[in-house]
Amino acid sequence: MVFISANLARIDLGMTKHPALDLSLEDALPGDAGTTLAIDRASEVPVYQQIRRRYREQILSGALPPGTLLPPERRLAERLGVNRSTVLAAYGALKADGLVGAHVGRGTAVLARPTLAAAAESRREPALAWRELVRRGVASREDPVLRDLLELAERRDVISLAVGLPPAELMPLAELREVQERLLVERGTETLLHSPTEGIAPLRESLAARCASWGIQVTPAEILVTSGSQQGLDLIARVFLDPGDVVIVEQPTYLGALEVFRRAEAHLVSVPVDGDGMRIDLLEALLARHRPKLIYTLPTFQNPSGAVLSTSRRLALLELARRYQVAVVEDDPYRDLAYDAEPPAPLAALDPLGRRGGTIFVSSTSKVLFPGLRVGWIAAPEEVIRRLALAKQSADLHSSTPGQWIVDRFLREGRLDRHLARVRPQYARRRDTMLEALAPGAALGLSWARPRGGFYVWCDLPSALAASHLSAEAARQGVCYLPGSACGAQATTVEHLRLNFTALAPAELREGGKRLLRAVASALALSTARNPRDGAGAGTRPIV
Repeated sequence: MVFISANLARIDLGMTKHPALDLSLEDALPGDAGTTLAIDRASEVPVYQQIRRRYREQILSGALPPGTLLPPERRLAERLGVNRSTVLAAYGALKADGLVGAHVGRGTAVLARPTLAAAAESRREPALAWRELVRRGVASREDPVLRDLLELAERRDVISLAVGLPPAELMPLAELREVQERLLVERGTETLLHSPTEGIAPLRESLAARCASWGIQVTPAEILVTSGSQQGLDLIARVFLDPGDVVIVEQPTYLGALEVFRRAEAHLVSVPVDGDGMRIDLLEALLARHRPKLIYTLPTFQNPSGAVLSTSRRLALLELARRYQVAVVEDDPYRDLAYDAEPPAPLAALDPLGRRGGTIFVSSTSKVLFPGLRVGWIAAPEEVIRRLALAKQSADLHSSTPGQWIVDRFLREGRLDRHLARVRPQYARRRDTMLEALAPGAALGLSWARPRGGFYVWCDLPSALAASHLSAEAARQGVCYLPGSACGAQATTVEHLRLNFTALAPAELREGGKRLLRAVASALALSTARNPRDGAGAGTRPIV
């Protein structure tokens, strides 16, 4: 039966008799058992599009199977009280969708049911331009170096000296199992439920105690648990940086921090690093000229250079930051990995204003325990913690509850310190193994400093060596590294390599060193052959 009003024409659809039968007013539309086809004349959507959408839904859902004949155009137009050209337009759109086909003498029939992707392809409609929708700070930075590096590192025949991880075989799995089982018995589902955004109270207490052991006097209320130190940096950028704000960074520095600040659309100004850390003698002129909002530093076993900021420079940095009213972000995930002498006290401990000072301390357990737990923290004045917690709440509500309970027990029961006492000597031996493997490279022009802690050897390449040649040769030799260009806010005249020595066993480090030196020798010969007068390489960005 047909119901027609001023604004709405509807066909009441009863049981389908047969898709190929001629339809009369009492017949239903093919395949539409128990439903209605509604045409809203007051809608801004054209009537032909409404017809098209209804049939499209029925075809893609399977309600109208392949071979079903649609009503003749004239008959459907009469039923709906519309012009025949409207129905022709609807059927034409369905044909363009690849959903129906017209057959002379037989009518319009449903084709073999395609997927939505096939239907879109059949229309040849342009795909959504996602790049045009992406925020400017995200779309502007596309670096193939790290993408290609990760792809290469996944190959089983490649020895990766690139990724900074603790070795899986030295992780305390038996202790982890014991801690997990006891937590489930003692705490039950509490370990699996939501937790406060700032972090569970026991862990914040344990982290405040950890900070106190380093000389940083904070209360649990001045601790925010984060999903790794990377999230800590991201939250700091969200809370403090507007597009165009200046951030002082070291050259070189942690590539993850560079990505965070770039995506926040900050303007990065770099200060060189030498064996004693950031060149504080060059800092004041930059502070006076650029008036930055943040100074970002890794003063202890710096990533990637391994440098340690001297105590005198730490005090000078704090004084300059106070004078110019700049917040200092101290990223310190490697403090527990000293292989020779203990490093100087953290900036946050040396700040004369203490918890009223301008230092935001960021750290993580990812480098010293289980990276996959993603437990880090920020220690800062309570006002700062409140603002960062609000930003975190909108990002992920809270960090992993099981991970927080596990890390708390490892800290509270002294398990982390015992684990560190076991692995530090082994890390030191691995460092020495890598340095021995690199030693023949000195004859090729390689140079490096012996790191006193942390994860990395920072290697200078000879000026005659083109980085692009080395990346290609390293791939052929089956070894990969992190190119130094990824660790800088600006280009430098000297190319570097960051080499991790903790993640691999000594035998793999020795083999990786041999492969790297073979690649250096081959690339050096190639670079010199292409630049016979001075041997200088082109220095293009390496794609590994």
